[in-house]
Amino acid sequence: MSAHGEAVRAGGKAIARPTTSRRAKDLAFRMAMLVFLGLAILMLAVLLWDVASDGVDRLNLDFVTSFASIDADRAGIQAALTGTLWLMAVCAAFIIPVGVATAIYLEEYADNTKWYNRLIEVNIQNLAAVPSIVYGILGLAFLVRGPLSLGPVILAGGLTLGLLVLPVVIIAGREAIRAVPSSIREGSMALGATQWQTIWRQVLPAAIPGIATGVILALSRAIGETAPLIVVGAATFVAFNPQGLDSNFTAMPIQIFDWISRPSNELNNYLPLAAAGILLLMIVLLCMNGIAIWLRNRYEQKW
Repeated sequence: MSAHGEAVRAGGKAIARPTTSRRAKDLAFRMAMLVFLGLAILMLAVLLWDVASDGVDRLNLDFVTSFASIDADRAGIQAALTGTLWLMAVCAAFIIPVGVATAIYLEEYADNTKWYNRLIEVNIQNLAAVPSIVYGILGLAFLVRGPLSLGPVILAGGLTLGLLVLPVVIIAGREAIRAVPSSIREGSMALGATQWQTIWRQVLPAAIPGIATGVILALSRAIGETAPLIVVGAATFVAFNPQGLDSNFTAMPIQIFDWISRPSNELNNYLPLAAAGILLLMIVLLCMNGIAIWLRNRYEQKW
C-alpha cells in the first residue's frame, strides 16, 4: 500500500483506493465546512432576531402610511418607501433594455477580433467590481451636475443605481444567451429566418429565465445601496411623496441610516424605527424577488 492509497485492479486498470488518513482528512474538512456554515446561519438568525425584537412592534399600518417626523412616536416611512419604488422603476426601465441589448450584441454580433469589442468586454468585467461609492461620484459629476445637470432628483438617483448594477445584468444576460443551444439558431436560419428573427423569436424567449435571474440580482443589490444615493444628494428628511422623475426624494436605506444616526433618549427613541424600516425593506425585497421568480418560472414553463 502506497502513501496515497492502495492500488486495486479493475478491468485491467489500477484504481487508487483512499487510505484511512485521507478519508479522515476528507471527513474533517466536511465537518469543518458544516461547522462554519452553522455558525454563519446562527449569526444571521441572531441578527434577524435582534432586529425583529426591536422593530416588530413599530411595524404597522401607521408606520407605513406616515411621513418622517422629529417625533419618534409619529414618524413613518411612507416617503422613503415611495421613493424606493420610484428608484427601482427607473433602474429597471434603464437596465433591462440596455443590459439585454448589450448582451445580444456581444454574444450574437460582436467580432472578438476587433479591439473595441475586447475593450468593451474588459470594461464590463472590471465595472462589476467597482465600489458603489465610485458610481455615486460618477452620478454626481455627470448626472446631478456636469453635462446633464439633472439635480438631486429621482431620475438621477435611478440612473446612478442603474449604472451600478448594469454589469450584473449584462453578464447574466450573456450567460443566458450563450446557454441556448446552437441547434436552435441553426434550425431557425435553415428555415429561412434572418439573424434578428432568430434572436427575437427563438434565442431571447429561451434565455428569459436566465435574464430574469440577472435582473433579480441587480435590483436586489440596488434596493439596499446607500452610498451612491448619499453622494447624489438624496434627502434624509422628506415629508412628501415624489410627484415625478424631477422630484426630490429619499429612500429606505437613507431613512434607516438617518434614524440610526440620530441620538436616542427616553422621549425620542429612533432605534425601533430603524429596526422596523429594516424589516420593511426585507419584506419589499422578498416580494420583488417572489414576483420576479414567478414570472421567470412562468416563462420557463412556457418555453
